[in-house]
Amino acid sequence: MNNKKLENLLVQCITDYKENVYRLAYSYVKNSEDALDIVQDSIHKAFLSLEKLKNTESVKSWFYRIVINTSLDLLRKQKKVQVVDESTLEAFHPAKNDVYPNIDLEEALNDLPSIYRTIIVLRYFEDLKLEEIAVVLEENLSTVKTRLYQALRILRVKMNDESTEDK
Repeated sequence: MNNKKLENLLVQCITDYKENVYRLAYSYVKNSEDALDIVQDSIHKAFLSLEKLKNTESVKSWFYRIVINTSLDLLRKQKKVQVVDESTLEAFHPAKNDVYPNIDLEEALNDLPSIYRTIIVLRYFEDLKLEEIAVVLEENLSTVKTRLYQALRILRVKMNDESTEDK
């Protein structure tokens, strides 16, 4: 496939999944400016390494992988915890009648090691199939399944612990 067609394919992917990619970056850095920087850096990296894309069918998972790696790179550089203020939280998660369960879930997700958090975010927030997650993470499908079930078990235990503490 020639470069122009690859570029068009990438542009289409970026256009189709821009909100998803932003949410994915935001799930790592919890900061809108950093998430936008990650998306911009990821797009730049994708265009620079377009010739490395071997399978044009997997452009979405290839680009998600770039976003995840760019997010992790930024976190490694910062080596600090990002504190999200209430107004930023409200901008992305408008308040419902009861936000406490969402906050508990968000805290539980943030406490997960990144290998588990990434799988949860890709599966339940980005609605990727397990096979797609395996491609994005460059992992064996059975490894992804195992980590997903471990992550869910950890979340269940954590959420149960928090709900018993509240009583």
